[in-house]
Amino acid sequence: MKRIRTGAVVTGLAAAGLLGTFAIPASAGAAATSAPASTATAPATAPVTTASAVTASAKTATAATAPANVAYNKACGAGYGVVDHVNVGRAGTVYLTWNDRTGENCVVTVRTKPGPAVYMLAGIFLTGNTEIGASDSGAYTTYAGPVYLPARAQCVSWRGMIADQFVSAQGHCG
Repeated sequence: MKRIRTGAVVTGLAAAGLLGTFAIPASAGAAATSAPASTATAPATAPVTTASAVTASAKTATAATAPANVAYNKACGAGYGVVDHVNVGRAGTVYLTWNDRTGENCVVTVRTKPGPAVYMLAGIFLTGNTEIGASDSGAYTTYAGPVYLPARAQCVSWRGMIADQFVSAQGHCG
């Protein structure tokens, strides 16, 4: 399981103006209180963010800061239509596609902006069985994949990675 550095998340949300300032009163054991964001002077107590504030703001941050999806590049070929997608932070998008004629899924991970080669991954597996699937990974400038999996009447899990950002999803059954 990959650990997420919550400090970086909180810092990023704060930089985007999506968190209010929360302060712990000087008396020990007191509940955290909210200070107005327009305060001109720094609070006398150390700022902290409550878990509920991070959760609520994270949803807002996704909607407010998520880039437009990079367009599907049709790397899977003719007959494949986009079923779903997941943004890989601001780095790109992982697309799950389906070909009804062949009964195959295909996954491709596409960078938002092509550039110097970075580690990328595109993978697809039967849900609950990672031994049956396909993946493509390496140092790429534009996209990883396509990878294919025959999965008519079966559910798939799919994933992608760009540099150090990893995403995965499941729940599509062909």
